Amino acid sequence: MSLEGKKACVIGSGFGGLALAIRLQSAGIQTTLVEGRDKPGGRAYFWEKDGFTFDGGPTVITDPPCLKELWELTGHDMADDVELMPVMPFYRLNWPDGTNFNYSNNDADMHKEMTRIAPGDIGGYEDFLRYSAHVYEEGYVKLGTVPFLDFKSMIKAAPALAKHQAWRTVYSIVSKYVKSEKLREALSFHTLLVGGNPMTTSAIYTLIHKLEKDGGVWWARGGTNRLVAGMIRHFERLGGTAMVGDPVVQIHTMGKQATDVETKSGWKQRFDAVASNADIMHTYKDLLSSSDRGKKNAKALSKKTYSPGLFVVHFGLEGTWPGIPHHMILFGPRYKGLLDDIYTNGVLPQDFSIYLHHPTVTDPSMAPAGKSTFYALVPVAHMGKLAINWDEIGPILEKRILDEVGRRLIPDIHDRIVTKFHYAPKDFATDLNAHLGSAFSLEPVLTQSAYFRGHNRDDVIDNLYLTGAGTHPGAGIPGVVGSAKATAGLMLGDLAT
Repeated sequence: MSLEGKKACVIGSGFGGLALAIRLQSAGIQTTLVEGRDKPGGRAYFWEKDGFTFDGGPTVITDPPCLKELWELTGHDMADDVELMPVMPFYRLNWPDGTNFNYSNNDADMHKEMTRIAPGDIGGYEDFLRYSAHVYEEGYVKLGTVPFLDFKSMIKAAPALAKHQAWRTVYSIVSKYVKSEKLREALSFHTLLVGGNPMTTSAIYTLIHKLEKDGGVWWARGGTNRLVAGMIRHFERLGGTAMVGDPVVQIHTMGKQATDVETKSGWKQRFDAVASNADIMHTYKDLLSSSDRGKKNAKALSKKTYSPGLFVVHFGLEGTWPGIPHHMILFGPRYKGLLDDIYTNGVLPQDFSIYLHHPTVTDPSMAPAGKSTFYALVPVAHMGKLAINWDEIGPILEKRILDEVGRRLIPDIHDRIVTKFHYAPKDFATDLNAHLGSAFSLEPVLTQSAYFRGHNRDDVIDNLYLTGAGTHPGAGIPGVVGSAKATAGLMLGDLAT
């Protein structure tokens, strides 16, 4: 049966929704993308203040081929819409004792860095990279875009996952290969960028090292928002329809079918298939509130564990800082104890680790001439564990974070601030309908991965699909773009029958 005349709706324009909408439209399905906020992008939102551009995130672009493929489907070139710039080093890691470690995929540079901070671990590091490459092959190449719809598919994947000890945690696998605590932190922090605790997240996530080593770390000129704009431009070029500023309030169903999508303004339209890139709990609890399936699955989802929230301080400074790289991790005095406080204890600790983002060192267009754009991000417990008044605590935490950046990097930071604002878990909850203010949806532990994560096609409503961080394979740009590929395959197969 032909796909001609078939219509699909994608709810939410985060990277997962954008990638899915492009794939469907490329295949000839008339696709409507509906976004509730005033701008597309989901978590990749942006603000313009006093001449500075502030990206909400994500700010680390890896695996460019997974993005380029979205243009190649129709013989187009991503470079016509988006300019990717290499970032080197990938990250500078800094510890309270003043030690710096530049992390990259340059073997000679890495050998030099390791010789300086952990000479006894060079052989172990090379063994770890080989392990990461095997896990990448099994977990990302073979399974990253495969939908896990039934337990059989999980059983089939189990031998490969078991072979690579997927039940072990990222930190424990790293510790098996290297002895230096600094290096263990350097090789395990990556899971935090997708919402995972290195102490509990499956060792499968070490594949991020191979992903970065092969594909590099990139930046879109003008900000991640320009990648979003390029994806929208391409989607509309193919004939897709993008609606912004009108949130979906209900996915109507009849029996086992999703029928209509209705928005706040009263717009209502019938579709052959509906896909949600919205927060997974919001999808079931709110958008499907009138169906039994919505109520039942929301109850099941409420029992799962969720990734932490984020507290982000955006600030623009007088002056330029060529000595501060694009990405820095400022480790705090504790590692495991701090992670316990964030993921388990649900307290707001006095210490923190900071991810410092400084895009103007790569791309001066992000700030007025002679000025610099930054953000400082710290993970915090989600609102289900940490019930505090963010309106009250936000300004206090903001000052503490800026004080720490000042103490370690920019002594007169407070005198140089031109503009600043912060974004807390309650903003994620309000603006993005993020359950508990979680920044990355379901926590990426083994018991919430693959088949145990949100399914790319709903188990009950035949023509309802999911994409994004709450579905397989999980958060991060490659993860959600992979989820879109898996979901698109299912939708195209179903709509053609």
